[in-house]
Amino acid sequence: MSGLVDTFFNLAIMRQYLPKVIEGMGVTVVLALAVVASGLLLGTVLALLRSLRLKPLNALIVIFADVFRAVPALVILIIIYFALPTVGLRLSGFISAWLGLSLVLAAFAEEIVWAGILSVPRGQWEAARATGLDFSQGMRHVVLPQALRLTVAPLTNRAIVITKNTALASVLAVGEILYQAQAGYSFSYNPSPLTLGAIAYLILFIPLVWFGRWVEGRFAWKR
Repeated sequence: MSGLVDTFFNLAIMRQYLPKVIEGMGVTVVLALAVVASGLLLGTVLALLRSLRLKPLNALIVIFADVFRAVPALVILIIIYFALPTVGLRLSGFISAWLGLSLVLAAFAEEIVWAGILSVPRGQWEAARATGLDFSQGMRHVVLPQALRLTVAPLTNRAIVITKNTALASVLAVGEILYQAQAGYSFSYNPSPLTLGAIAYLILFIPLVWFGRWVEGRFAWKR
């Protein structure tokens, strides 16, 4: 038992690398907030554009959504960070992680919001037109509020999933939690910094999981 504690819960080593892990928590929070904000916004905009039913535009949106939902997020980050410099576009690790994860979230959010728009009864569209609202007004005041209510729970869950994927940014040398924990492990030859990183993830993401469960209950249809 003492060997287990000394290996994974070495307090002296954990105290040594605690400041770096806390620093990584700050980077993780900033990256997660940036990804969620931009990803959800882009996904919603794409769903609204798709509602215009312009065939060439819809085809491009569908291709975008299918590609970024099918390709693993890690592969997308590697392509952005390592492949784009070969064509003269060099991005930092943080920007590459933000861009890649935002595009992945946007692809899922677009499909979720689009499904929400389609689920609004056609009678709502007809009622909006009957009151003199044009397409954009009907979408903004009648259809979209109902669609977003239907999609709040799945969008929240998808946002939680993508925030956990911020750990992939460690591959791009972004100083988030996992990167700092791995660096501590490399220097100390002891996995206690990894344990510290796991605790940091629990502190950050368990409240998010609880929030997601509350959202599911709050916006669930009454049976």
